[in-house]
Amino acid sequence: MRLVFAGTPEPAVPTLRALLASRHEVVAVVTRPDAPAGRGRTLHRSPVGALADEHGIEVLTPTRADDPDFLARLTELAPDACPVVAYGALLKQEALDIPAHGWVNLHFSLLPAWRGAAPVQAAVRAGDEYTGASTFRIVRELDAGPVFGVVTEKIAATDTAGELLDRLAESGAALMTSTMDGIEDGTVQAVPQPADGVTYAPKVSVDDARVRFTDPALTVDRQIRAVTPEPGAWAEFRGSRCKLGPVRPADPAAAPDLAPGALLVERRRVLAGTATGPVELGEVQAQGKKRMAATDWARGTRIEQGERLT
Repeated sequence: MRLVFAGTPEPAVPTLRALLASRHEVVAVVTRPDAPAGRGRTLHRSPVGALADEHGIEVLTPTRADDPDFLARLTELAPDACPVVAYGALLKQEALDIPAHGWVNLHFSLLPAWRGAAPVQAAVRAGDEYTGASTFRIVRELDAGPVFGVVTEKIAATDTAGELLDRLAESGAALMTSTMDGIEDGTVQAVPQPADGVTYAPKVSVDDARVRFTDPALTVDRQIRAVTPEPGAWAEFRGSRCKLGPVRPADPAAAPDLAPGALLVERRRVLAGTATGPVELGEVQAQGKKRMAATDWARGTRIEQGERLT
């Protein structure tokens, strides 16, 4: 089939690579416009756009998905289907109607669970045992279209959202390729999502990533892993913000009782209190400093008794 691929960030790259290596023809790529990045704030191509450039594929960067010039060019390209992974913009009906087999999205959850912008973060934060990826036909309602296929993935007790997303990006790439094959062969049918079990995963903000040590230790652990690496967990210490890497709930039988956020520096670990037992801090990055092991941070900071993370 003739494909126009839509995607923007790094997790979309494995799917584009897989489609480029498939029997299908990727005739163009749609991605978000070049954006400023780095200290110099120079314009940079998205990861998907950069890969398309490497392969000499036409790159379309509409500022709006209903831009008339974009819609006209898409019509000229006459795609049979438009596979999508994390494109980052809402598609209007005029665009959805152009490809014969529609726009097929790869979403990193087992739909109808965790519709929305941050399904992987939501699954980690909720303590789900399993998640996965789904391919579905895009309709006007958010992530509500009929599903072509799914893959499942077990969530490890130490998984960060970034680690889990990396795995799903690879398994999801294979799923998208097989979905395109099945659409062309007529061997897959899109099945409507069940009405029960719908949950939503809105975009995670920096405020959402602030660690609440008044929560139980297990919740603190999940929250931090869910926002690692982006936007990154943080708390305040001595009036300044510091970033926190994943923690490990301490054995309550072998740990002292600490108030929420209270710090205790031991020889080989740094503990922070929660609503239940303490957690052992992993890495800490003070404002303007490099990321380091919590024990190194504690030694350099010279934490005094009674100080805490808030």
